[in-house]
Amino acid sequence: MPSILFSVNCIYNYTYVKITSIFIPLVFFCLVGCAQNDDHNFHAPGKIPIDSKRWYQVTNSTYGMEELFDNNQFQKPNTGYNKLVPHYDAWYPLLEGEQMTIDSIMFYCWRNIDKNHPVTIYAVQKDWKRVPIAVFTGERATTWEGPDPQQPGKYGLKRPVSGFRYLIINSWGEFPGEIEFYGAYTAPKPMGGFEPPSSPLGNYFGVNAYEWNFEDSKNPADVDTARLGPIKSFSGVRHYMDWQQLELTEGKYTFNPVRNGGWNYDAIYGWCKEQHIELLACLKTIPKWMEETYPEGQRNNENVPVKFGKDLSDPTSYIEQAKVAFQYTARYGSNKTIDIGLLKADATERWQGDKKNEIKVGLDLVHYIECDNERDKWWKGRAAYQTSREYAANLSAFYDGHKGKLGPGAGVKNADPAMMVVMAGLANPDPGYLRGMIDWCREFRGYKADGSIDLPWDVINYHFYCNDANDNPGKEQTVGVAPELTVAGKVATEFVQLAHRYAKDMPVWVTEAGYDINPGSTQRAIAINNKTALETQADWTLRTSFLYARSGIQRVFYYQLYDDNATSSTKYGTSGLIDSNRHRRPVADYLMQVKQQFGSYKYVSTISRDPLVDKYTCNNQRMYMLVVPDQKGRTSSYTLDLGKAKTACIYTPKAGDNKMELARKRTTDGKIILLVSETPMFVTGE
Repeated sequence: MPSILFSVNCIYNYTYVKITSIFIPLVFFCLVGCAQNDDHNFHAPGKIPIDSKRWYQVTNSTYGMEELFDNNQFQKPNTGYNKLVPHYDAWYPLLEGEQMTIDSIMFYCWRNIDKNHPVTIYAVQKDWKRVPIAVFTGERATTWEGPDPQQPGKYGLKRPVSGFRYLIINSWGEFPGEIEFYGAYTAPKPMGGFEPPSSPLGNYFGVNAYEWNFEDSKNPADVDTARLGPIKSFSGVRHYMDWQQLELTEGKYTFNPVRNGGWNYDAIYGWCKEQHIELLACLKTIPKWMEETYPEGQRNNENVPVKFGKDLSDPTSYIEQAKVAFQYTARYGSNKTIDIGLLKADATERWQGDKKNEIKVGLDLVHYIECDNERDKWWKGRAAYQTSREYAANLSAFYDGHKGKLGPGAGVKNADPAMMVVMAGLANPDPGYLRGMIDWCREFRGYKADGSIDLPWDVINYHFYCNDANDNPGKEQTVGVAPELTVAGKVATEFVQLAHRYAKDMPVWVTEAGYDINPGSTQRAIAINNKTALETQADWTLRTSFLYARSGIQRVFYYQLYDDNATSSTKYGTSGLIDSNRHRRPVADYLMQVKQQFGSYKYVSTISRDPLVDKYTCNNQRMYMLVVPDQKGRTSSYTLDLGKAKTACIYTPKAGDNKMELARKRTTDGKIILLVSETPMFVTGE
């Protein structure tokens, strides 16, 4: 019996006198709870609860850490394969008011792991010092081990640890079967309820586009009127803008004409402003002169925006990008008082008589600039992938020259404090990546005077394409899916809640979404009953806008204006909203019609889930959106109460037209029975 008593004493730091009064139940716990743990719902006294979904990994991981804390020590945890950062940290932030005093740690050795690649647990103190508190080498299979490999049968720490703000699990991707922490615990303060922000419906009808969608390459000096009509269908344009265009030669900046292609950005942006189309400039890729600093075989224009060999975790490594962002913002932002001596424009001619670039200041044509695109692009390899903490360092340089430390002429805010910086849209919409960015800022940028974290971006941004693999990141996708049948709404809510908890309700955008129409694409919209794939693309895209309005997302841009390849089955190759002859597809008809009719309305509430019935208002006028959230061709009857209205105005999107179809019907005591389909309808009263 002494060995059992010793185990109990190690776990709880009790004296022998205290143990005797509870000897029998604690012995039972050690035999069943520790050694077997067959009851997955069993939570022993002293065991610290861990919210397993709160862990985030600073590498490209396919799965989370849930299997490490699921009370099943016989299941090998697997967070995915082919990690680009093989030796990495997983962080666990303590929430406001949450406290832990850890006096014991237990690892279940599911099977032996490489002792040269141990698992180490750190407690991160308030001064950001990392204190190692446990090491697991996994040298004794099918048994529990303690925090010291030299004394694996002892579970107690030499000294309890408390007052920390994070736990870190450092690993090589191999884990024990289970980890359990014991000691004292205080739960966090509950997050107060909040109302997700609401934006005008017109904000949800943006599109991704390129300069050649506005101008003819044979005459790029001005916008091409033949190309502009279709773009008027949309409320916003996300301009895919290659860095190469602005800085073909290092330190020499061009805008009108850009040195690479001769495009006139002044004209494009001026036209967008005239049309009240909000422009988001997405500064992406790296110029040739930076790409050539990489060894042959590692060169790619989507590499991380630093010269080869630079430290990706150091903001100073990103100074070249911070400088081009400064020059661009000085020209197209609203600040007219900037020091002209800091500005540069390459006035050399490409040929005799060529138009020369001139320095211009504060044109007030662009209000948002995005720092690169999909910086978590794991499919391009480590040279193109940034961890969350590396990208936060990148943003710190881009935003304000790392709080001015990069000197004059670097950083967006140093050119125009009013310009809004949008973080790069995440290819993998993982809230954990955003939390990693936030935590880097806590450590290296600190807090503002109002107590909020000093974040070097103004808009949170991610990408989400609805398909049959959204619920399972390890599954191979095969087809697009209606938005309400995916986790799109759940993911949106997670990002909006993170913005509320850590970023003072910072706006959250989705800057890529959409569906292909090629029948061979794994992102395709499908034909449903008598509806073609084009019509389903229109239904699902429009419904995506309403899903995000319902979830608190504040702006959406669809991918993209035209197909990349109209005959290709490649994913995203046929996502165009306009066809090759510059005619609107049904999806563009639907977006334009709703924008024109109800673009000023804001989401208020959802009054029915099936069919979905959302209430919108504008200047005390009510509008209801009704749709069946399915993809079977299903219809549903619904009685809508319009209050005192004697007539219901029923609007239905119509392909090939400039306006929705309108039907007026008398109500009965303000009520009307509607047959709702998978195409959204809109009802107002009069």
